[in-house]
Amino acid sequence: MTEATRHTPGTPCWVSLMVHGLEGTQEFYNALFGWEFQPGPQHLGPYVRALLDGEEVAGIGQLPPDRHLPIAWTPYLATDDADETAETIRCCGGTVAVGPLDAGEAGRLALCSDPVGAVFGVWQAEAHHGTATAGPPGTPVWNELLTYETSSVAKFYRSIFGYEVEPVVSADFDFATLHLDDRPVASLHGVGNALPRERGAHWMTYFEVEDTDGAARLVAELGGHVLKPPREGTAGRQALVTDPEGAVFTLVRSIDH
Repeated sequence: MTEATRHTPGTPCWVSLMVHGLEGTQEFYNALFGWEFQPGPQHLGPYVRALLDGEEVAGIGQLPPDRHLPIAWTPYLATDDADETAETIRCCGGTVAVGPLDAGEAGRLALCSDPVGAVFGVWQAEAHHGTATAGPPGTPVWNELLTYETSSVAKFYRSIFGYEVEPVVSADFDFATLHLDDRPVASLHGVGNALPRERGAHWMTYFEVEDTDGAARLVAELGGHVLKPPREGTAGRQALVTDPEGAVFTLVRSIDH
């Protein structure tokens, strides 16, 4: 791998979803985003990579029938050494639930959670570098951590990946942006008691769309749910939705599109 294709450690480089109905989930996202699919590494069971115009944008895997885990989009953060990062996560109060383990020739991964329970992955790239395109409709364009408060969890992520943390100074708004190489790569949003009790702290993936209102209607037609209807936000017009298995994500028509 050349330096040109290597993600700076800490950069969100991939999003993955584990579901019970792999075929039905592929049909949903094909209809919503136009994704096509090809087989990926089968190290944790059936797994496909989603393609948009031939470029890899996300992964979807099938859970074993007896695994009743929350269905959620999970961001993977780049690392040069998954084993070392996993050990640092443990030392800083996080949990390593899966791995580190090899995903065939694609790379090495670990599935982890931060001290308040938000799940994220760590990806050490080999043959597979991660999301090949971001920006066009149907691609993941942002990741935000919804948590109780940002100050302590910001220290955790900064200790792991060396982020520069830029908080918003406000008496009634707990928000911070994570920067690498002087550019924003993710955000933290402390919502206190407004955090959904059944989900707890969690990472949220934003997917770009041409038309937020039309995409939200399509989600409902395809068997998903609209949790928060389209509205104007700081990033653009957005809607909070779920797929038919309950994975929550945000549709966004970015301001700069």
